[in-house]
Amino acid sequence: MAFSVAVAGASGYAGGELLRLLAGHPDFEVRTVTAHSNAGQRLIDVQPHLRSLAHLTLVDTTPETLAGHDVVFLALPHGASGALTGHLSVDTLVVDCGADHRLESEADWAEFYGGDYFGAWTYGVPELPVAGGTQRSRLAGSRRIAAPGCNASTVALALAPGIRAGVIEPEDLVAVLAVGPSGAGKSLKLPNLAGEILGSANPYAVGGVHRHIPEIQQSLRWAGAAHATISFTPVIVPMSRGILCTATARLVPGTSAAAVRSAWEQAYADEPFVHVLPEGRFPRTSDVLGANTALIGLAVDEAVGRVVTITAVDNLTKGTAGAAIQSANLALGLPETTGLCTNGVAP
Repeated sequence: MAFSVAVAGASGYAGGELLRLLAGHPDFEVRTVTAHSNAGQRLIDVQPHLRSLAHLTLVDTTPETLAGHDVVFLALPHGASGALTGHLSVDTLVVDCGADHRLESEADWAEFYGGDYFGAWTYGVPELPVAGGTQRSRLAGSRRIAAPGCNASTVALALAPGIRAGVIEPEDLVAVLAVGPSGAGKSLKLPNLAGEILGSANPYAVGGVHRHIPEIQQSLRWAGAAHATISFTPVIVPMSRGILCTATARLVPGTSAAAVRSAWEQAYADEPFVHVLPEGRFPRTSDVLGANTALIGLAVDEAVGRVVTITAVDNLTKGTAGAAIQSANLALGLPETTGLCTNGVAP
């Protein structure tokens, strides 16, 4: 018997990606899709690529429309999901793709988001290296999961192996990300219009103000960093989806290049969705388009004593919807890879 599913925010990019993946999941049945301004419209008129779900109509996002399902996925702006979740049954698996339940620190929430703080849920990045294992063990049986910020999980996956293995310093971390504008959502925003981004690369949230910074630091603390500091700069580039993250860190003095590579290869040796590329190989965003896959290439810059990691993910798949479904699989005791694919789309 399939688990009944509701998706809130089904008219947006993250909601659409959730539905694309859920449509092929053998153990989930999407019964309810909700929206705000698009409520009352047929799903197919708002998400015309979702042909197999053409029978669904968008309804208002309320606790009543979400109630009675086995699984509820929330793809809502920050601040919107927290107001709903308290009304949902404790027996329902709720996966929030927004920011409302990611941060353990209320002070961090107040500084980077503001508004009501709704508490932290189990973080939905199963492969994340943490002290003594991975985040996967914390997800089994959970009924409240916070899917990650796409930028935050990419940087954390890129750097956490070195932190846990003690081969890189947790301070003076640097990450610069080329990101597609779909990560900012579907609402009309001037900086994300085609006329603004085509033929251009546009940095934003420069100088330590991006909301994903405390989320990255939180993940690196779990990996063993007592105090992680990071300079994080995202740059919007003219591709609809994808993240290419260049993250660097100082090597612990005396650390060999072989020890560095070993830390990453051992961390992800048995992971179905996070792959370390052979020496001298680096990923492209096109390699992971539509896949629940993170590809990592790394090199040691001997001249400056730093490791350089290049990580590619699809921000809507592995960065958001894929991570949410992967985590839901674990919470429900299903095979982790169910309904998810490692193959990208090319060309």
